[in-house]
Amino acid sequence: MAVTEDRDFLPAMGRPGLLALYDPFTRLLGARDAHWPLVAQAGIEPGQTVLEIGTGTGSVLLLVGRVAPDATVIGLDPDPEALAVAGRKLRRAGVEARLDRGYADRLPYPDGSVDRVLSSFMLHHLPPDAQQAALREVRRVLAPGGRLHLVDFDGAPSGPVGRLLRVGRGHGHGHAQPSFVPVLEVLAGAGFPDATVLAHGRNRVGRYVFYRAAR
Repeated sequence: MAVTEDRDFLPAMGRPGLLALYDPFTRLLGARDAHWPLVAQAGIEPGQTVLEIGTGTGSVLLLVGRVAPDATVIGLDPDPEALAVAGRKLRRAGVEARLDRGYADRLPYPDGSVDRVLSSFMLHHLPPDAQQAALREVRRVLAPGGRLHLVDFDGAPSGPVGRLLRVGRGHGHGHAQPSFVPVLEVLAGAGFPDATVLAHGRNRVGRYVFYRAAR
């Protein structure tokens, strides 16, 4: 793990120095097939504020900027190197976005200031207590009627690539101690009792689920 001033975080690809491989690797695994539905399900409207937690290299933000050019787009991630890559990608595409370094369980935004929060394959990186804290923070920053749209794996990696990575690394696709917990239960505990499953999908790592939760 890399270390910021006061906290650990997991870099893209699981360790520093491999960031250049992240986008090609995730494309190979089929992550983009989940990104498009996630953004479409969010139903982003002109003028809304959209926050992605765990934005990484900005692939989801790029799609948001393309489908909702009049939205205010924000990406948050603890990894400054990933944010630098995201910034270059977004500038090349002509997408305006604010990129902040920070943590999902300590969001640096006012109460009720965000209309949509997006999360793509990020939640399982966090230990259970941090998952709950992050989702409580999401609820805090959401405006009344605002929504969280989240996609994550449905349990440990089960696809052909996922099984290979589990064997090769011993702890699952390069992630330190991934926490695969019942997402609907975690959402309910964070103040989203009416959260629901929207759809399912599968890529080369395994099965994944799309969730929606409204404030």
